[in-house]
Amino acid sequence: MQVRRGGLSPKSGESFINGRRKTLSLNLEEKKAVVAEVSEQVSKAQSIIIAEYRGLEVGNMTKLRAEARKSGVYLRVLKNTLVRRAVDGTPFSGLASQMVGPLVFGISTDPVAAAKVLNEFAKSNDKFVIKAGAMPNSVLDANGVKALATMPSRDELLAKLMGTMQAPVAKFVRTLNEVPTSFVRGLAAVRDQKQAA
Repeated sequence: MQVRRGGLSPKSGESFINGRRKTLSLNLEEKKAVVAEVSEQVSKAQSIIIAEYRGLEVGNMTKLRAEARKSGVYLRVLKNTLVRRAVDGTPFSGLASQMVGPLVFGISTDPVAAAKVLNEFAKSNDKFVIKAGAMPNSVLDANGVKALATMPSRDELLAKLMGTMQAPVAKFVRTLNEVPTSFVRGLAAVRDQKQAA
């Protein structure tokens, strides 16, 4: 078996450096596809959170991806220049100045979900540092993202609202049930009085 010391493999478009395979950067069409995909996510987004992941182990990143998927958060490691192009001209364009270094991007249609997932992960992984976040027309610093993460999610708020709306209905039904119950108790008391007399 021959080990390549350098150069390109003519078939695969991969480069070899000191016998190790290394993929080349994205071509123009692939970059356009990534920008289009991220732009689509940004157009539906209510929040974008960015965090630095330098030195994070692959296993930990896999756990984060699984948790993000469960919560409906679009999570990707992307080139900052491509994301800057995707957010340009959107309500999230103010976040572009924060895009420096190796970043993971959490994009969510729920304003709180991305902040919750990334903040929880950051608590147990000291190499994962939340840098900033954004809601439409508002850029948040790391403390703002942490504060956002403490708020109830959309689903939690809907559950509370439904509980609040159901409480009066349930009380009304109990009151309606009390009328026949009281009537039956009254009849039983009259019957007991007649039997005692």
